[in-house]
Parts: sequence; structure tokens; C-alpha cells
Amino acid sequence: MEADSLALAATAPPSHTGVILIPKIPHLEFCLACRELVPEFRDRKPNALVQVAVLDAHEQGIIAYACTEVVEGTRDPLFLTGVSLSPDWPVYEESLIKLSVYDVKDKSHQTSSFLGSASFSVADLLKSKDQQLSLSLRTADDLAAVGTVVVCRLKMGEIEDGEVDHIAADTHQKCTLVCESGTTNDKDNGPLMNAVFKNPVCKVYRFQTVDSKLMLVREQMAECTLSFSIPMQLLGLFIQEDSCRIQELNDLGELSPHWDNLRRDVIARYSQLIKTYQDTLTELEKLTGPAFKPSCSKTQKYLEFIPINLHTQRMRVTCPRKTDSFYDVITVGAPAAHFQGFKNGGLQKLLSRYETEKKSYSTAYQCIYYSPENTAKAREILSTVAQLQPLISGLADRLLLAAQQRSSHTLREALKSLAEKTEQFVHALKDELVKSALLALHAARPGYVSKSQTSSQPEAHSTPTQNQSQNPNPNQTPEPDTVVCNNVAGSQSPPKRENPPPPKRQDIPHHKEYDEEEWDRVWANVAKSLNCVIAMVDKLQEQDNNKQESTPDQALADVITSHNPATDWRDQLSPLVVALKGCVSKVAERASKSMTFVLLQEAACSTPHGLQLQQRRDTVFSQALAALACGFVMRLYAGIEDKGFLRQLHSVGVVAQFESLLSTYSEEIGMLEDMEVGISDLQRVTFRITEAASDDPTNLQPTVSGRRDHYTVEVPLPLQAFQMLPDELRQGKLLQVIPVLFNVGINEQQTIAERFGDISLQERINQRNFDILETYYKSLSTKVPLECLPCFQTQTDVKELLETLGQNVVTKKRKNVEILWLAGAICRRLNGIRFTSCKSAKDRTSMSVTLEQCALLRDEHQLHKDYFVRALDCMRRHGCRIENVQKNIKCRKYAFNMLQLMAFPKYYRPPEGTYGKVDS
Repeated sequence: MEADSLALAATAPPSHTGVILIPKIPHLEFCLACRELVPEFRDRKPNALVQVAVLDAHEQGIIAYACTEVVEGTRDPLFLTGVSLSPDWPVYEESLIKLSVYDVKDKSHQTSSFLGSASFSVADLLKSKDQQLSLSLRTADDLAAVGTVVVCRLKMGEIEDGEVDHIAADTHQKCTLVCESGTTNDKDNGPLMNAVFKNPVCKVYRFQTVDSKLMLVREQMAECTLSFSIPMQLLGLFIQEDSCRIQELNDLGELSPHWDNLRRDVIARYSQLIKTYQDTLTELEKLTGPAFKPSCSKTQKYLEFIPINLHTQRMRVTCPRKTDSFYDVITVGAPAAHFQGFKNGGLQKLLSRYETEKKSYSTAYQCIYYSPENTAKAREILSTVAQLQPLISGLADRLLLAAQQRSSHTLREALKSLAEKTEQFVHALKDELVKSALLALHAARPGYVSKSQTSSQPEAHSTPTQNQSQNPNPNQTPEPDTVVCNNVAGSQSPPKRENPPPPKRQDIPHHKEYDEEEWDRVWANVAKSLNCVIAMVDKLQEQDNNKQESTPDQALADVITSHNPATDWRDQLSPLVVALKGCVSKVAERASKSMTFVLLQEAACSTPHGLQLQQRRDTVFSQALAALACGFVMRLYAGIEDKGFLRQLHSVGVVAQFESLLSTYSEEIGMLEDMEVGISDLQRVTFRITEAASDDPTNLQPTVSGRRDHYTVEVPLPLQAFQMLPDELRQGKLLQVIPVLFNVGINEQQTIAERFGDISLQERINQRNFDILETYYKSLSTKVPLECLPCFQTQTDVKELLETLGQNVVTKKRKNVEILWLAGAICRRLNGIRFTSCKSAKDRTSMSVTLEQCALLRDEHQLHKDYFVRALDCMRRHGCRIENVQKNIKCRKYAFNMLQLMAFPKYYRPPEGTYGKVDS
């Protein structure tokens, strides 16, 4: 008999039709022990195992639900693994639970013999004294008793000091208890959590502490709706952004044949990418079922944007006379382009190669080579212009509305907002890149005659940072673009808005040199127009104040004349506001075209694989952002009542610490190169907390907005939770997340890399991210009181941990997993978000998560040293992580072999019988 195969045979609760009048039991969990077992052969002590089955009261069917671990060589086993009847299952008071006890003869071949069974109803347990039952085990023919099974109900958060002695007396042992668990009325499973986190799997353990007390530990693993919703939103944004880029390229107007052909090629590439993303989005919209992508699907094309095996895992610890503690970790497969493969390396190597090749292509295509910093700046300017221009226009209209209402306070507030955004707009365009790009665009117009043909000045195709024309043409007459603020005194008419049509081919002065100072004048006119508006508002309010100080008769006369259209505030402000909007529009148009031309050159110079490279980066970023959003939401929900954490959140942001167990050998080095870039790209993401429209789960789903250069994730909270937040968060302040990545390979491939290969990538990643983490801590130390950070039992402070981490990062030591332990400890002490990854987040990740959980129990909750290895074995054999393996590959085996495990660090090895050759 394969005992473990019976555990959780059904992956979803059975459905029922009709009306059920009997109320369901909200939750039930219990632990098991046996006494005086009688084995098949009297001369040996049994290796006991209990199989648990639930009789569905309405369908009259047996549900194979769970089984315990094997307790070897005792007639009185006290099992580490127990049972949790999830609220999703149809459990009622009349439901029957059957316990079958087996004697396991050979664990490796999983052969066993049946000893006996017992049954009880849920009502029996609930109504029993102390909610504990002692049941006689009967043979299959019901002719003999073969021992007793003890069932004891457990409740999370209800441990008393004397309970350990009570349990020990009943079972004649002092040992550890473990049970499966899950509740509906606690912090783990409240309505807020259930909106985003689905299909929880729970286990509960009872471990003995150094002072012979019992602590109750629950680990809960759940899927996350963001596994699919975030990538699908990103795909929509990618399609929208690339469609806008095509429109911007078309809006460049006429170009010379050379540049027009390049534009056509680039547009064709964008169209191909859009088509690919649309097809992917269409396929994703058809999907139903679990809210995670199993590891066996990591190379499926239409799932490439979905993170692999994304799950949350929370460990909750209850100790006598102490507040419950929570420890969260997000487990996810390394963000990487598995569908595209790693034959040519990962993003880090491909991007480096791409930049080198782009320089040679820029010469071949007669393009200016723009560095990655300049192309990033071009995208940023385009995004800023697209965001601020309509905002300034709206604020200008709001100013006129306030003027029409003659509300001094509203007028002043509107002016303040308008001035702030306009100054931001002007500052964003104060960049030499814009000037040089305008010159390059001018040179790309049809019939352009370069200066080299008329003078000895440098050619147009030089680097964008060179100042091509220091002096304006002295013979050129100034264009009528200058704004003169001469109407504030009311003596002259306001300047008229000038919007000349785009120059046609025959209008372009081919013989005329480009005047760089024209851009300076147009750009400066925005600030001058704003100053005119400010001056007029000051004048109007000054006049209004003077009228209020005049005599009542004079004031009455002023009130009468104030309704004269000729003296309305709106009429006097309107020409100036129109002029400001016209200047902003003209500047925005020229800046957008120049930056679009920069991106056209960058795209034109792309290698033939440039399209795949963009898609690869989008894919990796999509996986990384889904994981980050999941972690942020979980951390926010956990700290919603923690004022210190919320203050830290809006003051300096929080750390997102990614732990990676990838090797630096073969394909996994490509995965690590992908992951490094994907995690680094998360620096472009901010979060904002908003008030949800309602408490409906659909209104509590985070949403993404923005472009590739910057994304914002909005996290809605119910009204009651939102009102508890500090003012800064309720006002929509953008929140920073600081991503850091630490990697230490632990498998046999890492052994090869360390002895015969190259581990410089791992060393560089760890050093770079240590520097980021250290910088964040220095910033936090100056802006946030240390009282805001969580308290830990171990007294080592963060500064000392950082020093030790820094020493380990530079130490040449094979498989130095202490780097991961220290980074994780620092993250938790900094209120950070913990992530753990390997190739599939299934095998090595499970070893790391369970080790970290047991280390926390030992260091923070005084887990007895004699029970550390037993607890580790229990979690790996029967805890949430083996359930994760089952969910992914339909088999309860970690994908290791004996040769691999010989290379693993000692505490990363799974217990015997839990691993083997499987398809992962």
C-alpha cells in the first residue's frame, strides 16, 4: 500500500445540489496518538501510520483525506501529523471520520499491513469531555481489539501552561504533536486575505520548548490571484504602450527616404510584438482553474508571463502568555524566460552583447548611438510629457473656473497646483538630449543639406552630447515666439496663441542652418507664460482686497461693476491661460517628436534579435512584478495595524529580499542572469494604497498602471482598514520598494561551478545587493526611529548582522549558505518582504523554507534542541511543502537523487523516502 498517496486525494471540495439545512462545522482540527498497539507479529514493535478518511454525510462517499507520518518501533506512537478539516469541505456534526492504523514493513517500498480501525462522528468529538476521545481499534473482521487511538481537538491561540502535562499524561509520552489546520475567523483567513489569497493548505504542529512547554505552530500555504491578474494587466499595458509608440512614429511627419524606410521596419516590429502579446492575452483570458502555474508548465508559450508556482507561506506561532508571531515568505520559481530558453545566456549577458552590437549597427544605419541611459531618459521624458500636459491643461481650466466663481481661496489653490506641475514640466525638459535630438530630427527631414556641405562645422551624425551650434545665426530674424507679460497692467492686449501648422516639405528651409536657440526660447516661454498668470492672479486679488477696504457705498458700486463682463476675473485671466496652454502644447509636441526620434534610432539600430530581447525582458519583469505585488499585499495586510511599519512604509519604503538557490552552471546561469535583471527592474515600480469602492473581492484586487519606464500598483483597502492608515498613505503617497537579490547555489551543479567553472556572477550579485541593502539601512536609521522595527528574541542588532553579512559576501567559501541566512534575518528585522526561489520553487525552495521556519522556532521561540531535526523532518515529510510538490507534479516526491543530495549542505537534505526521480 502506498500510504502517502491517500493524502489529499481530492484537490477540491465536492459540490452539492439542493438546500442543506444542517449548518456546516466552520473548522475542525485534531491530533492523534495510539496506545498498546498489537502488531501482526508479537515479537516486533510496529512502525505505525494512521490513514484518515471522512465520510461525506450527504453524498455517502469516503474522501481519502490525509495520513500521518510513520512512527517507528513503538506500541504507543504519538504522531507528529494530524488532521485539519478545511472550511471548504462539507463537514457537519453527523459527519463520520474513520481512522485506519497500519504497520509499515518497508518504508522504501511502502509496504504495510492493516492493524485496525475506529470511527467517530464530529459531534462525538465536539461534545466529549475536554474534546478528547479514546477509541478502541478493531480488526477488519471486528473480532479483536488491537489497541486504542486517542483523538484530541486543537484550537489555534488557546494554549494554557498546564496543557503539556495533560497531554503527556494521556499519552504516556512527552513528545511533539503535529496536525493539519485552517480556520475562518483568524488573521490568516479573514475576508481581506481571502480576496487575494486562495485555496489554503494548512498544517498545525505542537513542539516542545526548552522549558518543557508546548507551542502551537501553524503553517499555511496559499495561491494568489495576482499570479494571473498582474501579468494580464501588464500585457494590456505593453500593447497600449507599443500602439502609442507606433502612433508617435507616424506623427513624426515626413522623413527622408532612408529614415522613412527605417521607420517602416520599426513599426513592423512593434506590430509583430503587439500581435504576439494580443494572442497571449487572448489565451490567458480563456483559462480557468487554480490560481498558480505549476512547474511542469514552465515552458508553455502562453504561460511564459505567469510566475512559476507562486505561493504564499505563513508560519504562525502561539506560545503560552505570549502574543502570536507571524513569519511570511513568498515562494516563486526564478523569474526567467523558460520558453525562450538559455542557449545564448540570460538577460544580463544578452543586454551587454546587445549594446555592443548596437554601436556597430548605428554606424551601418547612419544613426546616432544613444547609450542605455539616454534611451531611458528619452522614455522618461515621453512619459512625463504624456502625463503632465493634460494635467496642466486640466489645472488651467480649473483656474479659470475658480476665477469665474471669484473665490480667492480656490483661485490660490488652483494656481498653486498649476504652478507646481508647470515647473515640473519645464524642469523635465531642461535636458541637452532634447536639444541634440531636435537637431538630429531636423537633419532627417527630406532634402536636408548638412552643415558639412556649407561650412566646416561638425556633421549632424555625432554624439548627442556635442553642442553642434554654439552661436545662433546672426542674420536670422527672431521668431514671434516670445511671450511679453505686458497685459498685466491692462494697457495692452494679451499675446495671441500661435500654433503654426507642421511644416510641409516645401516649407522646410533646406539652406538654412538649424537654430538651437529657438528651442531655448520656446521652452523658456512656458515659464514666462506661467509668470504672467501668477502676476495677473496677484493683481486681481490685490484689487479685490482694496475693494473690501473701501467705503460701503463704494463697495456697492464695485459689486455692481464686478458683474460687468469686461472686468470679470475669468475674462482677464483667460488670454494668459490660453497662451500658457499654447506654449505647453508647442513644447510638448517638439519634445515628444525629438524623443520619439531618439527611440526610433535606438529601435532601428537593434539587432535582428532586438524584438526577442524586449519580449524576454517583458516576460521576466511580468513574473517578478506578480511576485512582488503578492508579497507587498501580504506584508501590508499583516502590518495594517502596525503604526511603526506604516510610518516606515511611507518614509523610506520597504525591502523586498529575494533569496535564490540557483547554481552558476549550465542553464541555471542563464536563469540567474534573467532573474538579476528582472529583480533590478522592480526599482521602476511604486505602490499606492487606495480606498476600495466596496468590500466585494473584485474591488480589492490590485491594479497596475504606467509604462515600461515606471509602473504603479494600486492596492485597494476596505473603508474601515483605509481609515486606519496615516494621512500620508490615505493621501496617495507613492511607496517605494527596494528589491535586493542574494544567490547561493547548493546543488551538485554548483559544486562543478565552484571547482571547475566560474562563480563571478554570484559574487557580483551578492556584493552589489549588499551595497543596496546597506544604503537602505543607513537611510532608514536617519529617518525612522528604531522603535518602529520589530523586536526579536535574539539580541543581535541589524548593524552587526550587516557587518557579518558583508564579511561573508567577500569571503571565498563554497556554498556559503550563511549569506542567505543573514540576509533573511536582516530582512525580517527591517520589516521587509521575504522571497525564496529556485528553478521551480518546489524542491530546493522547500528545503530552504522549512529550514528557515525551524531556525526561527529555535532562535525566537526556544524550540528544544532535541526536536529541531524532528521538526525539520516533519515539515518536509508532511507539511505544506510536500503538498506544494503534490500540486505541481501530482507526486509526493522531491525531485532529488542520492548523488545530488551528497552535494547539498547538510540541513538542505530531505528525509529518506521523500525524494526520487520524478518529472518536475
